[in-house]
Amino acid sequence: MVTTIQQAFQTLKSNVEITTLQKETTATRQAAVRSALDNGLAVNETFLTGSYARNTMIAPLKEADVDIFAVLDDKYFYNYNGQNGGPAGLLDLVKRTLKKTYTQTPDISRNGQAVTIIFNDFQVDVVPAFYRQGGGFLIPCSITQAWISTDPKKHVELVSSSNQAHNGDLIPLIKMIKAWNKSHSSFFRSFHLEVLVLSILENVRISSFPSGVRYYFGKAAGLIVQKNLDPAGYGGDIGGYLNTQEKINAAITKLQNAYNTALEAEGFESKGYTEHAFGKWQKIFGDYFPAYR
Repeated sequence: MVTTIQQAFQTLKSNVEITTLQKETTATRQAAVRSALDNGLAVNETFLTGSYARNTMIAPLKEADVDIFAVLDDKYFYNYNGQNGGPAGLLDLVKRTLKKTYTQTPDISRNGQAVTIIFNDFQVDVVPAFYRQGGGFLIPCSITQAWISTDPKKHVELVSSSNQAHNGDLIPLIKMIKAWNKSHSSFFRSFHLEVLVLSILENVRISSFPSGVRYYFGKAAGLIVQKNLDPAGYGGDIGGYLNTQEKINAAITKLQNAYNTALEAEGFESKGYTEHAFGKWQKIFGDYFPAYR
């Protein structure tokens, strides 16, 4: 039975996790995709990135994506830098290469900075990249027809070190924030929420998950109006997709509403109205949060 808020948050922590069997499936699938790339292109290295690599992916797996970074030989950069369709042309090359192996896959498409393979159980995003002079990587953007500087390996290191500093509680809290977002139309981009967590909880102790969640919402509402720079140090506003005042206002409202609801939940719990507190947390986390019973 789940009758305390502490028990409920432990159940929430479990509910957002990808199962061991699902992890085995994704490991097998991504290895096959990497092999298909190696067979068709001159690849220097491939590695996993995104929420899967940072261990911040949440259930359900069917709605998740596994990101594969494929660092290609520089000859492709010279072939597609300002000619042959530019960055979009490079992504089309990767798409054609994958189609040779995945002839019966439901869909393979070019999406912004990646080629997406949609399988029946989850999708894989393949991001072609090149080593960047001075460190990091360059990746193509078919929307702007430009090359973007980034370093996903640095992102993994930052989340991992911060999680260690928080005694293993940071990653579960990130997953809880993502569960809130998914339960409310996935308005925010997941990586944006992660960047905010790193900033908000720097040098702050997570005394409990309920208070940590409430603290996050309270601080995020103020930070969302500012530029949230790539923590790897390559510039660029991670929150740039909130590019109108209407979107910014909507973001603030969602975070403030979540903060107010979390405050109400903590208030009910402090007064001994545990079932009412459960109801408020369920309003935040939806079906991820257990019922009082």
